[in-house]
Amino acid sequence: MNHSYYEASARERMAAFLDPGSFQEFLPPTDRVSSPHLRQLDQPGAFDDGILVGSGRLSGHAILAAAQEGVFMGGAVGEVHGAKLVGLLERALITRPEAVILLLETGGVRLHEANAGLVAVSEIMHAVLAVRTAGIPVIVLDGGQFGCFGGMGIVAALCDAVVMSEEGRLGLSGPEVIEASRGVEEFDSRDRALVWRTVGGKHRYMLGEATRLVEDSIPAFREAAIALLGTRPVFGLEDLEAEHARLRERLERFGDCRESIEIWTRLGIEDPQSLPLLETQAFLAQVGGKRA
Repeated sequence: MNHSYYEASARERMAAFLDPGSFQEFLPPTDRVSSPHLRQLDQPGAFDDGILVGSGRLSGHAILAAAQEGVFMGGAVGEVHGAKLVGLLERALITRPEAVILLLETGGVRLHEANAGLVAVSEIMHAVLAVRTAGIPVIVLDGGQFGCFGGMGIVAALCDAVVMSEEGRLGLSGPEVIEASRGVEEFDSRDRALVWRTVGGKHRYMLGEATRLVEDSIPAFREAAIALLGTRPVFGLEDLEAEHARLRERLERFGDCRESIEIWTRLGIEDPQSLPLLETQAFLAQVGGKRA
């Protein structure tokens, strides 16, 4: 099967991503654990609250995994949604799987339950760092229609590796939020080419924020995740200081650039204007090792 990761639902992704028949869901829809806040606000809910979590196998390796459903409220995090993800990460500290893999697709915190959602995201961040400190890698897959933004964009940055497709997006504030707060002159969210050049998978890969760039297919994400299973978290003060130094150097080098194409030019890419039009393998061949 080679169907699109971008177009698949969370359950379709999980079923095709893991070894056949290996997924064991925790708190499935039959348990009917859903957000109490949405009911109070007369908003439609979902019996899985927009996320499925559980255990499974990936090429025979025992893992824990979560997949957010972007179709339900843009994959936004509320109290129950966040608690399921925190519980999964805390379970990793007990069962010690070979990895925790997060299939993220989210706009960030659910505004309908903002305070509870913000608390949940902070708890997810803490849990991710605890799992990494315990020596268990946390790997993010990002290729869904809603991207990965808000507090969950920070969560992705805290993980050991991020696998993206060209169609994926990753950032803190989404394009519409930037436009609303800073004006269309700062960022035109209707300019889809600009959006993907700025927060899309290709640019995030060029900046070193995406570990791997893959084609838009579930098997491609699966293959990349399998290759990353041997990743062992490197997480200490020296590593944090090195990361800060890298970010300072990147800011000094590219801080005056107004567009991604300017950054690609400074990286020494020939014909940088052609990069957005290239297929993934052609793009990787063109880029080579020229990354920030």
